[in-house]
Amino acid sequence: MLVKIKNSSIMFLSWKELNRCYVLLLLLNDLEVVVYEGVIREKPSSKEEARQFIKGYSGGQCATVGSVLVTNVKTGFRKGESDRVEINFHEIPDETIEKLIEEGVVLNVAGGLIIEHPLILPCVKQVVGTMDSVMGLPKALTEKLIKEAL
Repeated sequence: MLVKIKNSSIMFLSWKELNRCYVLLLLLNDLEVVVYEGVIREKPSSKEEARQFIKGYSGGQCATVGSVLVTNVKTGFRKGESDRVEINFHEIPDETIEKLIEEGVVLNVAGGLIIEHPLILPCVKQVVGTMDSVMGLPKALTEKLIKEAL
């Protein structure tokens, strides 16, 4: 998991350094990607790539996969899991896609996907999973992992 690699850097701190961070009990990392036709999509690198991503979702489906890793920095306990949400779309009009590209927000999110956006929401046919997971941090999974880490 990529999130595990990002989380590893904290483990290089000495115990003395960790004791100074008395407020920090847990380290929480999350990573969200979109999977479309078996290919992992992160943030689009250009407007054209964002356009291509969104057009691909039109009338089809994709999934978001979010990974959460919780580390108890005092004990070293570490546990991570993933959550997958399937999203099915109606047709997404070209005008909608162009407005999203013009706003630019789709350039800053995995797969150019923001299903809660007012322009996209009417194009969402079905979500199999939770909205908090689609938006980047699955609440139930995060709470479960935190409880296990404490």
